[in-house]
Amino acid sequence: MTDFQAIADRVEIQALQAEFTDAAMMRDRARVAALFTADGVLRMPNIPIELTGPEEIRLGGEKLQEEWEFFVQNTHPGAIVIDGDTATGRAHMHEIARLRNGFQGLNYAIYHDRYRRTADGWRFTERVYEIRYLDAGPLGGSAPEQAERDGLAERDGLAERDGLAERAGQAEEPAARYAEPASAQRLERAADALAARGFGVEILADAEAARARVRELVAEDASVYTTASETLRLSGIDDDLNSDRYPGAVKPQVLIMDREHEADEIRRLLATPDVVIGSVAAVTETGSLLVASGSGSQLPAYTGGAARAIWIVGAQKVVPDLPAALRRLEEHALPLESARTEAAYGVPSAVNQLVVFNAPTRFTQGIVLLLREAAGY
Repeated sequence: MTDFQAIADRVEIQALQAEFTDAAMMRDRARVAALFTADGVLRMPNIPIELTGPEEIRLGGEKLQEEWEFFVQNTHPGAIVIDGDTATGRAHMHEIARLRNGFQGLNYAIYHDRYRRTADGWRFTERVYEIRYLDAGPLGGSAPEQAERDGLAERDGLAERDGLAERAGQAEEPAARYAEPASAQRLERAADALAARGFGVEILADAEAARARVRELVAEDASVYTTASETLRLSGIDDDLNSDRYPGAVKPQVLIMDREHEADEIRRLLATPDVVIGSVAAVTETGSLLVASGSGSQLPAYTGGAARAIWIVGAQKVVPDLPAALRRLEEHALPLESARTEAAYGVPSAVNQLVVFNAPTRFTQGIVLLLREAAGY
């Protein structure tokens, strides 16, 4: 083999590594799969994943990328040792990613490679992924969301209030930033993501439409527990469900019971109604609900005690992802709730319990009524 051939082989193998990264970044899983021999193997022990053959590599890659909110991979070439028609080598990786389940971080990794010369050029016979460093802390930046692009179009080039403007240091006060209803596109995206995770989802025009829909969803003979919620109070849903029309309403029963001597019965009534209804602090465009509580009284019903959980969610509560949901809770919802509890009870509120629903629980049907208007806070 001439020196020129050795140089050409090395260049082609480095191009193969770069092609893998380009195809992964472009989400072209068929192109990724075509870079492997018929018996090629992709192994990622840290995940763990092991895929054999181009078709399995393609399908496995498509399933994996469905979990990404965004993913950025940079490849840095390492050593390559050529031995005739086979070779070994390494590629050094720097990656950042955020998944739709909220996991995020950056890592440095190595692909340990084996290559084979084929009629179509050099191909991978094996790639083994080894993480050398992982930082799973919150990422300071974000990918340009479709939501932000929608916002740019709707506002004649102005950045979405919870997106680019905030990161450019031009954010409005939280009360204004978190009170504006999300666009129709963002609502649809959140609804699709929630439905994909097993929630029943309906998009309704306004609180009055939600009020009418709740009357259809809640049978008059059902035991129904309305949780503390400004959305329910302001819409009239709380008054409706705690009226004489619903003799099984839990709240009127609990309010007249002795909290010391009848505590066990109160606990059972709150934990296992036929229907529990309330709202959330935020809903993400990736399909998660964030529920915060000071007392925890609504959580047993939400997490499996009730036969059905219904959440009424104003359009201003839609956020891109879980980190944004937590910011909304801390910067907006909690201060407003604290102001309410200070006025009503003389004490501030607190986030003593926090639940993220990525899917309904096994024994509780979860229904989300998304409104096109703002409701509650």
